[in-house]
Amino acid sequence: MQKMKKLAFVLILTVLLGSCGEYQNVLNKGKNTERYQLAVDMYEKEDYKKAITLFEKIMGPYANKPQMERIQFMISDCYFKTENYTMASYYFTKFITNYPESSKVQEAAYFSAKSYYLAAPKYSRDQEDTYKALSAYQDFIDRYPQSELIEEANKDYAELNRKLQFKDFEVARQYFHTARYKAAIQAFETFNEDHLGSEFKEESYYYSFKSAYELGMKSILSKKEERISEALLSHKKFQKTFPESEKLKEVDALGVKLQDELIKTKELLATISQK
Repeated sequence: MQKMKKLAFVLILTVLLGSCGEYQNVLNKGKNTERYQLAVDMYEKEDYKKAITLFEKIMGPYANKPQMERIQFMISDCYFKTENYTMASYYFTKFITNYPESSKVQEAAYFSAKSYYLAAPKYSRDQEDTYKALSAYQDFIDRYPQSELIEEANKDYAELNRKLQFKDFEVARQYFHTARYKAAIQAFETFNEDHLGSEFKEESYYYSFKSAYELGMKSILSKKEERISEALLSHKKFQKTFPESEKLKEVDALGVKLQDELIKTKELLATISQK
């Protein structure tokens, strides 16, 4: 039994070494036709890293040949399968440009967008790939509305859009948390203009009001009446827009404090003006 195991191990090792030797020989000394065939074999065997190395070797010699369409798609797919999404998006996009009539162009359009989507970072970092993914998905959705991949494309598009909304919302909320209330109010106003119907709309109105409240209550006397009045307008806006909000009780309580402070401020200003 032990001898059988050793024999099996030797056979497997021999096959592996042989295949490795063949790969290196073709890669370094083989003809381009041999490299092409071995690259296709590696691709079909899902050995994508070796396939990439071979495809990169032959892209120049096959630049103007019919096989190039297949090569470009396969190398794009290899990069996608090995999670190198930057290179995958590059090659899929190049494939779409070079072969717009290909039967694979719809698939390439989807995976180009998917590559940008998977390469996109978390919301707190630069969102260049997110914008590229949104553009690529929008193009795919517009061109292939009947595609079997449309549901997945719409889902990814919505997720990316939500991430951008959340980034803008967090920037505005950070102004609030660092007591930069004027900047917060402006940022929340911009957010609501740019993201109509956002799921963060109620939170945005809430923090906009809270920012106006803090700014009004903490202002110097000469600016207090004006800023409290603006905060009260923000209060009414929240009441009207979200009459069923769970935050309304808190917002209304702060509105009462604003009214009381406004009365005191007016009385104090009147007293000062009479002196």
